[in-house]
Amino acid sequence: MNIELDKTYLITTDNWFYAPDGESYRAVFGTVTAVSSDSELLGISTNRHSSNWYVVIGNMIVAGCQIHYAMQVDSFSKAPPTAEIEHEGIQRHSTTSRTRIYDADQGAERG
Repeated sequence: MNIELDKTYLITTDNWFYAPDGESYRAVFGTVTAVSSDSELLGISTNRHSSNWYVVIGNMIVAGCQIHYAMQVDSFSKAPPTAEIEHEGIQRHSTTSRTRIYDADQGAERG
């Protein structure tokens, strides 16, 4: 399976990253506009200790070596994740956390 251009993907990364909103995320959702080599995207050829391919998704670039999973999807849930907490024998649900999926299409310039 290949990553297809102009389709939306959910990509999980091996490490946390910071987005323009100052929050940290472990996944990115957006429209893939390019899958490029280091020389095409950066204008240089990197050595064996660096990634030599990249995915341009929405308003960001993900190094190929950081991609853990990539799946083609049309949308994702922006609802905050819920956590189940048991306290004194009562099961409670908490939604105080934020989603850890960055929407790279939000605010991205589209042509």
